[in-house]
Parts: sequence; C-alpha cells; structure tokens
Amino acid sequence: MFEWVANPEAWVALATLAALEIVLGIDNIIFISILVGRLPDKQREPARFIGLALAMLTRLALLFSIVWIMGLVEPWFTLFGMEISGRDIILIGGGLFLLFKAVHEIHGSLEGAEQTVSTATASFGMVLVQIAILDIVFSLDSVITAVGLVDQISIMAIAIILAVLVMLIAAKPIGDFVDRHPTVKMLALSFLILVGFTLIVEGFDVHVPKGYIYFAMAFSIAVEMLNLRLRKKAKPVELHKELRAPEDAGA
Repeated sequence: MFEWVANPEAWVALATLAALEIVLGIDNIIFISILVGRLPDKQREPARFIGLALAMLTRLALLFSIVWIMGLVEPWFTLFGMEISGRDIILIGGGLFLLFKAVHEIHGSLEGAEQTVSTATASFGMVLVQIAILDIVFSLDSVITAVGLVDQISIMAIAIILAVLVMLIAAKPIGDFVDRHPTVKMLALSFLILVGFTLIVEGFDVHVPKGYIYFAMAFSIAVEMLNLRLRKKAKPVELHKELRAPEDAGA
C-alpha cells in the first residue's frame, strides 16, 4: 500500500494533490465560516472544528466508495460496440462533472452577479446538519480530482487529510491569499478542466500518463508565482463570490 514512498514522482503527486485540495476547499471554508457566524461566539470555534472534521470524514468516505466502484472492471453494458464498466461510468461521469463545475465557477466568478447570504441565527445542531450536507456537495470535486490525478489510494487519503488539517490551522490566511490573488483560484479551476478531460478520455480506455499532467500543472504554477512576484503593486481583478447558503429549517 505504501510502496510509493520510495518513488519521487509519488511525492510530487502528493504535494500537487494536497495543494490543489487546499485551494478547492476554500469555498467550503467560506461557507462554513458563514454558517458558523450565525452562532453565538462561544459556539463558533467548536462548530468550525467539527465542520472541518466532517469535511475530512466525508471526503474519505466518498473516496473509498468511489475507489471501490473503480474496481468494478467487469462490463455492465455495451454502448456503440464499447463495453462500459462501473469504473468507466465513474471516470466519464466524474470528468463531465469536473468540466461543468469548473466552467460554471469560472463564469460565476468573472461574470456572475454578487450573491447575498442570509445572516439569520440558527441552532448549533442545525448549523452542523447544514455543514454536513454542504460537505457532501463540496467533496465531490475534490475526491474526483484525487482519483483523476493519483493511482494510489493511500496518497489520495493522505492528501485529503493534509489539506483539511492545513485548512483547520490556516483557514483565514489561505482564504485571504486567494482573495488577494484571484488568478490562483482561476488556475485551480483550469486544473479541474484538465483533470476532467483526462478522466473522460481514460473512461474510453485512452491512458494519459500522469507525468504529463504534473508537468503542465507545475509549469503553470511556476509561471503564476513569477507573475505574482513581478506584479506585486498591480491591482488584482476582483472576482464575484457566488455564495448562497442553504435556507434555515423552519425559517
């Protein structure tokens, strides 16, 4: 299970995936902060901690369930002369989901309208229920991304745990950094498009070596870091924040 420890490419994959999981988790942090903000001050920190813990458990549960389905390589049915298995369905469906998610987020961030979020008070239990539901929605893209980037389930699990731990410790600084540099978020969403396309073609039995994907991501990140360094004084583009919290039960 941990044979990859001696493989340098596996460590690059772990670092890349963990960083991407952190950026993709920013929206989750924002929503949790909004929901937690409805509670009395003394309940906010416990709710934030429990919310991020739920996020980690949800991601791991989804990860293991998807990986189990990925092991179903026996054909389920034939489509246009091509045998389709459970693995193929997950790959193709996950790829399409990532493409839709990324394009929708990019459009909403650049051309969408600002959304307002209700600040009505809520009970501790209700906030946790809402966080748990949101975690399921927000976990899909991060888990499918993990499946698309890495072959070893142990690397996927470690990356998800590391990302949640980092978000737990440094949620506010990370959120502020992404707000100051919106191109970082756009870069992460473009990575989703790359991973989504890769999943779709692999669902049709066209293998794409992961090394090509890692190189493209690393090169893009290096260029972006240079841009951030050279353009410190430039005013960044302000992205729209399409935040719509779920309605309070019984409201």
